[in-house]
Amino acid sequence: MEGETGEKGSVCGSSEGDVIGEMMEVIENVGSYVGFRRTQRKESLNLVRRLKLLVPLLEELRELGTAAVSGEALGCLARLKKALVSAKKLLKNCNYGSKIYLAHESEAVAVRFHAVYDKLNQALDDLPYNDLGISDEVKEQVELMRMQLKRAKRRTETQDIELAMDLMVVFSKTDDRNADTAILERLASKLELRTVADLKVETAAVRKLVKERAGLSAEASQQIVELLGKFKKLAGMEESSVLDGPVLSRNLQKCPSLVIPHEFLCPISLEIMTDPVIVATGQVISYELYESFCIILAMLSTVIQSDIVFPGILKTYERESIQKWLDSDHHTCPKTGQTLVHLSLAPNYALRNLILQWCEKNQFELPRKDIKAGSNGSSIQVKQKISSLVQNLSSSQPDVQRKAIMKIRMLAKENPDNRIRIANRGGIPPLVQLLSYPDSKLQEHTVTALLNLSIDEANKRLIAREGAIPAIIEILQNGTDEARENSAAALFSLSMLDENKVMIGSLNGIPPLVNLLQNGTTRGKKDAATALFNLSLNQSNKSRAIKAGIIPALLHLLEDKNLGMIDEALSILLLLVSHPEGRTEIGRLSFIVTLVEIMKDGTRRTRSVPHQSSLSWV
Repeated sequence: MEGETGEKGSVCGSSEGDVIGEMMEVIENVGSYVGFRRTQRKESLNLVRRLKLLVPLLEELRELGTAAVSGEALGCLARLKKALVSAKKLLKNCNYGSKIYLAHESEAVAVRFHAVYDKLNQALDDLPYNDLGISDEVKEQVELMRMQLKRAKRRTETQDIELAMDLMVVFSKTDDRNADTAILERLASKLELRTVADLKVETAAVRKLVKERAGLSAEASQQIVELLGKFKKLAGMEESSVLDGPVLSRNLQKCPSLVIPHEFLCPISLEIMTDPVIVATGQVISYELYESFCIILAMLSTVIQSDIVFPGILKTYERESIQKWLDSDHHTCPKTGQTLVHLSLAPNYALRNLILQWCEKNQFELPRKDIKAGSNGSSIQVKQKISSLVQNLSSSQPDVQRKAIMKIRMLAKENPDNRIRIANRGGIPPLVQLLSYPDSKLQEHTVTALLNLSIDEANKRLIAREGAIPAIIEILQNGTDEARENSAAALFSLSMLDENKVMIGSLNGIPPLVNLLQNGTTRGKKDAATALFNLSLNQSNKSRAIKAGIIPALLHLLEDKNLGMIDEALSILLLLVSHPEGRTEIGRLSFIVTLVEIMKDGTRRTRSVPHQSSLSWV
């Protein structure tokens, strides 16, 4: 994600001598950094010291020569180089980056240090020391470094609370102390921004930061610029704009709607999330769930207060970022340090929908991942394979079609790039036609393939435009259990687009979803619930769902302790209670009593592991 291989050419294809020389140069370069920012100085100096412990290993490898080095060993050395380049990039930022920014984002920077420790540890763990002929003395030194890295991961540096509080005050829009001279002087001293020379260097760093906008919202950029201006005024400098030049000015003078809400940014990457997921930190009940209780009860004119203790809000991350964290053998939440109950990731559908709504309202385009070419021609081979499979979808032989559908289903599940490739090769139209094929198993595989393809934003429109929605609704009514589950999940995925919400509702897709919610398997109920939640964001669909009998079905979900679907039921209920027909229907049923019971019994009834619906991709 950070492009670690961008410096000094690609790792792939380098000889051992080249890789070792480049690693020696990286360590030499970071050893020359002398200006680490105060907030990361201790961690940076410790990392530099640990990297220098690798010099004897690299020198010994260079002396041993390249003759007997296997391809596996070269691959391990290449991974070690990538880890070192990541470390250099982080240390360079901590040495030359904006002091205000690094203080403001100190928690996120600490997470990045831990990620570097993991990369280094993993790379060193994979090295075949015996095959490379490494001496015992050097192996002991490497082991010392690895032990230090592991200790560094477990240790959390004590945060400068006074610094954190001062930053919170000066960045606050409501705290009248934000311009207090004493606070500003204390901050300037702690951040070492008192002299004219220091402030000129910081101005250049902030200008670069604003220009690159690396995951930083416009609001955060403006806050940093304004604080720098206050420091300059405090030092008696002539006030001049940091944003010299039309390009820099435009970066912060765009429409205020481009201020990305902080809640939409991944705590690890600091970029807007495209696939937010929740980690299983084991919270008993979330603040959002409690808030839903209060809103529902307030709208029903019956507000109940209860002494419930909430240990914290569920932590959400971008899937790609948190998966890298977990793949590095972490078993804790990066933000809180809590041990995870399990390593499964549950999609945060509500937040994903809020992000999409915000993007649509503000005409903000979510970043789309570029397809990265694989090494050794693997990307070309995949493209050729996909082209062949798409051709087989139109075969006159059912067995050939079935095999092609199953392979496309798996390819679309495994890799986001494959979803784009399959669509680009014309795979979606024949799949949509096969939804009507008179074979229940073939329909099941086809709807699942389209479900996996629909994860891609552009594919959602293409699938709907090809006329898939009526056929998916038909399978939802009459297909196998798995086909019905995946049809519901597919409708949820497609309904992320507002025009598809309207289309699904007008094509009578809501009654079979309510039926699945009432009579389906446990997994089917959960898939139906997620789809109905998203569809009920549309006002007309709320009325359709109420007329289809959704409210009695939701009451049953709230009362059934074994289903573990209280969160889903309350989320949908929160939407429906804003509709007059919903309030009328709820008034006829025993919802108030049930809600009060849930709040009193919340710590026992909501301690369920976040479920994985079909949108974990089958």
